[in-house]
Amino acid sequence: MSSNTAGTEEKSHSTAELSWLMRLLIVIEKVGNKLPHPFWLFLSLAVIVMALSAIFSATGLSAVNPATDETVSVTNLFSTESLREIVAGATDNFVTFPPLGLVIIVLLGVAVAEQSGLIAAMLRGTIAGASPKWITFIVALAGTASSIASDASYMIMIPLGGLAFKAVGRNPLLGCVVAYAATSGGYSAAPMVNSLDTILGGLSTSAAHIIDDSYTVSPVANFYFNFVSMFVVAAAVTLMTELVLTKRADQLELDPEDENDPENFDVTMALEPKEKRGLAVAVIGIVACAAILFFLALPADSFLRDESGSFGPESGLMAGIAGIIGVGFFLVGIVYGYATGSIRKTGDIPDMMSRGLLPFVPVIVLFFAASQFLALFTMSNLGEILAIKGAEFFGSLNTGTFVILLGGWLLTALGAMFLTSGSGLWTLMAPVLVPMFMLLSISPETTQALYRIGDSTTNIISPMSPYFVLVLGFIQRYRKDAGIGTLLSFTIPLSFAMFVFWGLLFFIWWATGIPWGPGATTSYQMG
Repeated sequence: MSSNTAGTEEKSHSTAELSWLMRLLIVIEKVGNKLPHPFWLFLSLAVIVMALSAIFSATGLSAVNPATDETVSVTNLFSTESLREIVAGATDNFVTFPPLGLVIIVLLGVAVAEQSGLIAAMLRGTIAGASPKWITFIVALAGTASSIASDASYMIMIPLGGLAFKAVGRNPLLGCVVAYAATSGGYSAAPMVNSLDTILGGLSTSAAHIIDDSYTVSPVANFYFNFVSMFVVAAAVTLMTELVLTKRADQLELDPEDENDPENFDVTMALEPKEKRGLAVAVIGIVACAAILFFLALPADSFLRDESGSFGPESGLMAGIAGIIGVGFFLVGIVYGYATGSIRKTGDIPDMMSRGLLPFVPVIVLFFAASQFLALFTMSNLGEILAIKGAEFFGSLNTGTFVILLGGWLLTALGAMFLTSGSGLWTLMAPVLVPMFMLLSISPETTQALYRIGDSTTNIISPMSPYFVLVLGFIQRYRKDAGIGTLLSFTIPLSFAMFVFWGLLFFIWWATGIPWGPGATTSYQMG
């Protein structure tokens, strides 16, 4: 049988197996494509909130907050006083939006580390020379850790995964998929705090203020959980790949290589001598920064501690963690840049910071619309009343916290199929889930951790994700007739494995009461 005939039969077989799923994904894609851009979505929701506030204010809708025993009524946002406050507060709503400042501070430092080549070299160095026996786990682990490079991690990891598998004599198509699944599915599992942590923490803080004005969700709120999750997600990807998908990959014949094909990857894994030297110097820089931070925090009256001498939420360390992380990336990136020659003069550094921020300009634009929506939602008291009513409903069911968390987990996973922007989806869900779960004695950090696993694991099977198309383009470089069905036959099992393994980790973690991060408990006590 010719390879073309075999390929056609394999493709038809794959399509037949996935016909029901393909129909479902087509529906999801069509529905998702009808959604407006998130910017217009949030502005539209702001207008809807104003309209609902007028309607429910007229009907006298109210609820009693169990945390304060005060009656909460809907505020009509079309009243003269409210309109005056809306117009006067538009600028403050945006400028004081919690994620905005945190993200910019972290990104200014990460930009130097990325633009200098440090992050890419770290990822390549992790994979280069890996043992064939461990290649799947190493690629998956590097993928989960690559979120420190934000969206650039996809462009780095997907081709590297293919090359790594090819280098040890395995199907490079499978390597691309493993790297994609680990990078996208494990985007919330990371070895250190990144921009997503600052965004989610800021949004969770805004949502928690609906119930408790003094509550703060720090960027390190899920740090312990995220670190362990990195290994669990990598293990889930590895087990599914080795036990199931390797057999699937062996059935696929690859196209003959064309060395003159301009589409060939221009990415190499091998590190140049200057890059190895730069990484060695960077490691020394990391150790030095950690040592300096340790000795600064050591004295009992250190400015990094709070008034009681501990490292609580109000301490200099925790309150300023975003700035500390940003400065750390900034300094280590500079050290690496000078060691490798990517930074030749001091003027290169602010240029790198500017270029590094450019990919996040759309996020900042989105923040403007989101900040206005959340401000109006809070001002109307609709969020607080909805949370109270929702908590009363779940409380009347006597279902237990486990069932409530399970429902939130599944709801998030379904929402991520349509809105693949992690920050965009949390902007919509946090104002309802966080305060409602707080009234059910579930901490915002718990809700945020739950959101992470629901949001991340279904992105890899959603046609709404821009990186779904990206990885399809990469695997077609190895097999031109690979289609959506081919890709889904790999990503669906991987998504399921991550969903189950990561979900089990969450519920075991929650049941044991282990803090999600420094000072981040699993429960919330009202009053």
